[in-house]
Order: sequence, then C-alpha cells, then structure tokens
Amino acid sequence: MRPVRGKRILAILAAGGLTLAAAACGDAPDETPSGGSSGAATAAAYKACMVTDTGGIDDKSFNASAWAGLQAAKTQAANIEPSYVASTAEADYEPNLRGFVTKKCNFILSVGGLMGDATKKVASENTDSQFAIVDSGSTGANVYPMQFATQQAAFLAGYLAAGYSKTGTVATFGGLKIPPVTVFMDGFADGVAHYNQVKGKSVKLLGWDKAKQAGSFTEDFASPAKGKALANTFVGQRADVILPVAGGTGLGAAEVAQGSGGKVSIIWVDQDGCKSAAQYCSVFMTTVVKNITDAVEKAAVAGASGQPLAATPGYLGTLENNGVELAPFNQFDSKIDAGLKSEVEALKADVISGKVKVESANAPK
Repeated sequence: MRPVRGKRILAILAAGGLTLAAAACGDAPDETPSGGSSGAATAAAYKACMVTDTGGIDDKSFNASAWAGLQAAKTQAANIEPSYVASTAEADYEPNLRGFVTKKCNFILSVGGLMGDATKKVASENTDSQFAIVDSGSTGANVYPMQFATQQAAFLAGYLAAGYSKTGTVATFGGLKIPPVTVFMDGFADGVAHYNQVKGKSVKLLGWDKAKQAGSFTEDFASPAKGKALANTFVGQRADVILPVAGGTGLGAAEVAQGSGGKVSIIWVDQDGCKSAAQYCSVFMTTVVKNITDAVEKAAVAGASGQPLAATPGYLGTLENNGVELAPFNQFDSKIDAGLKSEVEALKADVISGKVKVESANAPK
C-alpha cells in the first residue's frame, strides 16, 4: 500500500473490531510468549513475532485480529511462541522490526499497509528472516503478503442496504482516504448501483462517489464524536443504513443508530460487530468481514510446520475462500425479507463464479 503521512500514521482500521479474551488483550507483556509449557516452548520453538501499527494491540480491529490469529495458531502448533511489540508512532516501525530480527524470530508480522516501507527496508537487509504483512502487496522475496478483496463482500452489503432501506437513502464514510478504506466504499457503492439496476430503483448513496473517488472522511480512526457528527448529518439527509469504515470513529455512528428508535441501522466492518462491539449488536445489520485472524493463523501454522511462505502470490482473501464475507444477520435475521436474503446469496454465488464482476481501483493488485 502507498505510504501515508501526517495523521495517516494512524492504524488502517476498517473499523469494527475484535474483543479478545484476556490472554490476547493489551495487558499481554510485550515480546513475551503466551500460554504453553516451558518444555514445549524450549523444543524446536517457532517464534512468531508481531509488530503492531499505531492502533495498538487492543484496537478492537486490525491489530487485535492479527494477534488473535497468532494466539489461534498456538492452539494448532504447540511449538509456536507468539509475542508482540506495540508501535506508538510511525518512527517505531523500523526499530521494532529490527528488534525482532535481533531476537531471531522465525516469523515477523507487520500489521497494516502503513508499515510497507519499513518492512521492505528491513526485510531487504535481512534476507534470511521470514516476514509477513497484512494489507500490503509483497515487498520482497522473504515477505509473505496477506491481502483481502473486501470490495466483494462490501458489494453484497451495498445490495443488502439498498434493499433494506425504507427511506431510499443509504450512506458510508471513511476514516482516511486510503485504499484499504476506500475499497470497502467502492464495493458498497457498486452494490447499491447493482440493486438500482436490477430493481429499477433509485436508492441514493451519500458519502462516496466511486467515479470521482470523492466522499466523506473523518480524518480520524479513534474519535466516536466525529463519527457521530457525520452520521447525524447523513440521518438529517434521510439515510437509514450507514456503513462506517473508520475504526473506533464508527462507533459514533452506532451510537446514533442506537438512539434512533430502530430507524437507523449500521453495517459494520472487519469483525462481526455483535462479537466485537456487542453493546451495539441491536443496530448491526451485518458486518463486512475481513478474516485477518484466519489468514494470520494459517500463515503462522504453515511456517511452523516448515512450509514455505511464498511472496508470490501470497494470500488473497475472497468470497470464494471465505477470506471476506458477510457476517450473520444476528438480531436482524427476522427483520430482513427472506427474498432479499436469497438475492444476496445468489449474488454471492454470481460474484464467486465470475458472472458478476466487482472491481475497484483500490483493490489489492
């Protein structure tokens, strides 16, 4: 992913999150393996080491999802020793990565495309070390990339939102105008447009113009107040379904929905909102899931078993391999028309088969 400066040193959150068990939360000691017996750790230990971006280990989204993946990997391979170090600023990325090289980690994971440059530099200088990165293309022969075609699942969400809307107006907004955010918005916009084409409707989308690549951004991933203000603006324009792609900022939109008396619904991103932010489950229609946890778990287990982690083609999460998906409808299951559910399922099959193409300039290359 392209480097971003200024405020963009914030974590790339596609918002939403994952509430981890105590073993995986922010109080886990930096660079300290978790769980397992000392005997198992000593014999043929596989050090799986993760560098967070500035969102931190307890961001309820990106970093938390990746850390959960390493925790899950340990349940599959007892010799895996997961550890992490947190980055508080962009300047921490390179030294944190170098620190894990010095500690002779077998698997060094960078979380987020904003770490692309630092990962490329450190990896190129340490070709005997195995690196991996989430949401970035390959940055070297010894870097395993994990990317996600989020536009595919977001397309289904856009169709669903348009079909569910009672006002004929839906909305989306992002934290920053960067590819891992706008790829969600592109897919969502195309889903709304597809619904209009198929049904002969004119559901309006606020917050994003795919053709112009212009829309609404809070410039922040950790300000519910900003999300609340923007969501209120959209509601004032009659939007009744909102897709926030803005990390913790998106919780402000969930708060607006919660206070709307059932008139406004939210489609969450990254992790099933009813699991990661359960206090807002009643307003989460579904979630555009990015299965970072599964991708990281599989990569770490493969590495620990001696399988090569190839830079090309790396990993691409799609609807077909469940790397991206729509979460269950949870409390909305009885509210969504059965016919609309069937249409979304059929549309998923069409995307997987290639009958329906979902394209985005912001999608992984």
